[in-house]
Amino acid sequence: MKKGLATVAQHTEFDQIIDARTPAEFAEDHLPGAINLPVLDNEQRIIVGTTYKQRSAFEARRIGGTMVLDNISRHLAGHLADKPKNWRPLVYCWRGGMRSGAFVTWLRMVGWDAHQLAGGYKSWRRMVIAELETLPARLRFRVLSGPTGSAKTRVLEALARRGAQVLDLEDLAAHRGSVLGALPGRPQPTQKSFETALFAALQGFDPARPVFVEAESRKIGVVHLPEALIAQVRTSPCVAIAASRSARLDFLLRDYAWLGDDPAGLQASLARLKGLQSNETLERWHDWAGRGALAELFGELIDLHYDPHYRRSQGQHYARLEAAQRLETDRLDKAGIERLADAILAA
Repeated sequence: MKKGLATVAQHTEFDQIIDARTPAEFAEDHLPGAINLPVLDNEQRIIVGTTYKQRSAFEARRIGGTMVLDNISRHLAGHLADKPKNWRPLVYCWRGGMRSGAFVTWLRMVGWDAHQLAGGYKSWRRMVIAELETLPARLRFRVLSGPTGSAKTRVLEALARRGAQVLDLEDLAAHRGSVLGALPGRPQPTQKSFETALFAALQGFDPARPVFVEAESRKIGVVHLPEALIAQVRTSPCVAIAASRSARLDFLLRDYAWLGDDPAGLQASLARLKGLQSNETLERWHDWAGRGALAELFGELIDLHYDPHYRRSQGQHYARLEAAQRLETDRLDKAGIERLADAILAA
């Protein structure tokens, strides 16, 4: 490897990872822990690209060079002003080209042992895709199943507090997975960003210990689960939480209470069920949502939407569900959830 270049496998060996791409590129996805110090901002990159196409490569480099130097100078005087002499940063751009190359050149001229990521973000992305095809098969999953309202996510959190390995896909996806699953104040990540976070989580597990995960569909909101992960999880041992309907309803009313503060948003979410429920049912649910009648609404969602969907999908997709450890409960309050976690670990 050429001096000043580093491979993707070496990315954890540096004091700081710098993403030299535009803020828009950074927002779509970036290496874990990276900071964004762009050498061209969003608008500047468009200007340089347009100049390249309409005039010449020379003019694009001349104009872009001025912008790059101005931005690097600003970073040196700002974010990098207090870095010590022995600081070792790793810099990357889209494919390890001129943007990161220019930044590394100036950082090395200052005296820092700066390195450029060979192949840039594209090499990182290739590694993530390849690893997501093989990592799941190296792990032993135990799958928490149960219809909506069974507090599966809260049980996962209780397991994590006890030191168990937990893969919380809904947290990574920033979505609960159901029609009412959008989380307030948390937009979903891009597909690429979700896969980067998933890779980081899977890579951190000990293959000798079980990994607890919730039974999920192929999509969680707008993001898709990798096929290799779906295949591994759906053939893994299951734990079935068999909570009473009343316990599930009480839990949903607590866990989704915030929906009562956003009747318009709740109505918009319910409208996505058009074609799956009769117009009469949807009109009734729309009215209940507008009036904040969550008990009535959630009760019918359990009976007419969630449970029928669960019966159709889970037994069909999870091969070992019939042999699952079955945990019955009529309480999904804090104490009830803690007891479920203890029972799962004791099995």
